Amino acid sequence: MLVLSSRQQRVRANTRPESNSTTIGLLAGSGRFPILFAEAARRQGLQVACVGIRYEASDELRDLCASYESIGVSKLGGMIRSFRRQGARQIVMAGKVTKNVMYTPWRFVQLWPDYRMIHMWYRTCRADKRDDSILLGVIAEFERDGMSFASALDYCPELLVKEGILTRRGPSAAELKDIEFGWGLAKEMGRLDVGQSVAVKEQATLAIEAIEGTDRCIERAGHLCRAGGWTLVKVAKPQQDMRFDVPTIGTATIENLHQARARVLAIEAGKTIVIDQPEVVELANRYGLTIVAIPDGSLPR
Repeated sequence: MLVLSSRQQRVRANTRPESNSTTIGLLAGSGRFPILFAEAARRQGLQVACVGIRYEASDELRDLCASYESIGVSKLGGMIRSFRRQGARQIVMAGKVTKNVMYTPWRFVQLWPDYRMIHMWYRTCRADKRDDSILLGVIAEFERDGMSFASALDYCPELLVKEGILTRRGPSAAELKDIEFGWGLAKEMGRLDVGQSVAVKEQATLAIEAIEGTDRCIERAGHLCRAGGWTLVKVAKPQQDMRFDVPTIGTATIENLHQARARVLAIEAGKTIVIDQPEVVELANRYGLTIVAIPDGSLPR
């Protein structure tokens, strides 16, 4: 490991731009969450310095952010240097990053990771490639350069869903049993850092989310349950770090559930992001879907 002398450390520190307390860094993946965060930060008078993950982040962020750079997902050192150039010392993560790129053929050549990513991967993730381990390893690399991570939800807490039945239709007694059954299973999958979603029909497990993500889990459940009428339970991990990988749904989730003939979506109140909630609820009502938000430990009996 490279060790800098005290003089080298002073020189490096003196060459860094001063941190601006009104600047917040945004490490952006795909979806609308990064866009909603940037809009909320601007309303609060903050300058958003954005590093968008190449092929993931929306081009809309270029106009919303005070500064913007697009960097490949495996260029960890490039991300750190970019935030340093932009004067951001506090960073948030928002948006989805496609995980299965880790298993593409010739992945090293295609992704071409930089030194910081290789160092982090072999030092931190070689023996443990679960989501939390990878993301905590990324955060640790930023912290080595004096940067810290906060939760994006500290700036837009209104995105977290509140307790209650969101749709016109509530769950039936049989569906409540499926929710209770799926809830415990989903929490255990979260504890193991496997996934956050479980599809259930008549207290039997149809599909469990893993690296493929929620949408593909929904699709698989639809293939396996042609009769429809099943329930998706999506919860936070028991050890959920609200700085990253917070459960999120949006209109695309509802469209996918409808296509797969699902009937109920149960989510965790206070720990699930609902993007464009009025549109989500309107769409669910149109399709006759039930959405219920339940605090952990308060499952209906």
